[in-house]
Amino acid sequence: MRHLALLAAALLATTAPAAYAQTAPQKVAKVMSSGGYKAAIAHLDAEHERIVEEIITLTEIPAPPFKEKARAEAYMAMLKAAGLTDVEMDAEGNVMGLRRGTGKAGRPLVMIAAHLDTVFPEGTPIKVKREGTRLLAPGIGDDTRSLAVLLGYVRAMNAAKIATDKDILFVGNVGEEGPGDLRGVRYLFTKGKYKDRIDSFFSMDGTSAARVVNGGVGSKRYRVTFKGPGGHSYGAFGLVNPMVAMSAAVTDFYKIAVPAEPKTTYAASVTGGGTSVNSIPDATWMEFDMRSVSKDELAKLEKRFLEIMPAAAEAENAARSTREGKIVAELKMIGDRPAGTTPETAPLVQIASAAVSAHGLKPDLGASSTDANMPMSLGIPGITIGSGGSGGRAHSLDEWIDVEKGSSLKGMTIGLTMLLATAGLK
Repeated sequence: MRHLALLAAALLATTAPAAYAQTAPQKVAKVMSSGGYKAAIAHLDAEHERIVEEIITLTEIPAPPFKEKARAEAYMAMLKAAGLTDVEMDAEGNVMGLRRGTGKAGRPLVMIAAHLDTVFPEGTPIKVKREGTRLLAPGIGDDTRSLAVLLGYVRAMNAAKIATDKDILFVGNVGEEGPGDLRGVRYLFTKGKYKDRIDSFFSMDGTSAARVVNGGVGSKRYRVTFKGPGGHSYGAFGLVNPMVAMSAAVTDFYKIAVPAEPKTTYAASVTGGGTSVNSIPDATWMEFDMRSVSKDELAKLEKRFLEIMPAAAEAENAARSTREGKIVAELKMIGDRPAGTTPETAPLVQIASAAVSAHGLKPDLGASSTDANMPMSLGIPGITIGSGGSGGRAHSLDEWIDVEKGSSLKGMTIGLTMLLATAGLK
């Protein structure tokens, strides 16, 4: 009998976690019904104007691509002041701080990040203009608002004495925009000190409270330079011409058939070259962008692109005289963002969707190119969420956000709900 009792107990211990595992809506409901959560939301409410002032302060510290250090140093000081431990800047320029959970040290953690960099070049005048509840300035919504919201989360959790099972790593990362090519999160997930501990990742980017980006649009970007001997447009007429080769390459590039689903796109986008109207150019160049949410479709598109460029050069060499030299196509990769997906069935996406629904909104799942691409490509659950409120004109000099308290607080609340449900509110 004792043997049977022990066997039954063992079976119960084996099956109990599965039998009693909480669903995503249950985890969200547990968070939202807790006193600590309610106290944290009240603290966000009381601190709303402070968060707005921090948005303004951070926005007015320029952070052009590859020159985020001044903003990073300021944000690192803010992370320390908010009460995080192990605050530091890594070798790539990311800044971070840890909020320890109750679990054993070294266990898997949750990372939540907002990017420090903006698209605006060095020297862009940046001064926040306030019109009622609307704030206008380059980079204020993409992604400076999110940086300030993360600070608000830390202070609210501390004020409410919230405990989570998992550690939470708060990060201000570099290199999300354009030429940055995700260099900040790439470092965090491949070389950073926490790379082997991250089991869930939130990128906070943009404002929409209902938006949940669970698809990572990958991209391949190239600059192709066609070079030749050049010459006088009259005297050297008949020689090979790089401009002709490039034109043929673009024409053939635009004959590529791509699927509508998974959505796959391409563009010939920026071009230049030549010296004068009466000269055959010795060089012309063009930049190309290819994107897909499917890594396989992106690979197929890139393969065809890599065939077309040298073939166009060879076709021009066969069509005209090469007595002074041949056309060559030189390809340089200038961007490589991996594609990936966090499935709708993944616990992280389920929690995010449940949190949005619990606050009366309809989850808006979709795909984009964000910092979450990196963990998705590695098979680590990652999503991108908004920081609340509303905004517009991103990447323009008249970019704006609205910091009306009700809408802002609701968006911040939804994000905090997701974070606490994922980290395991005690």
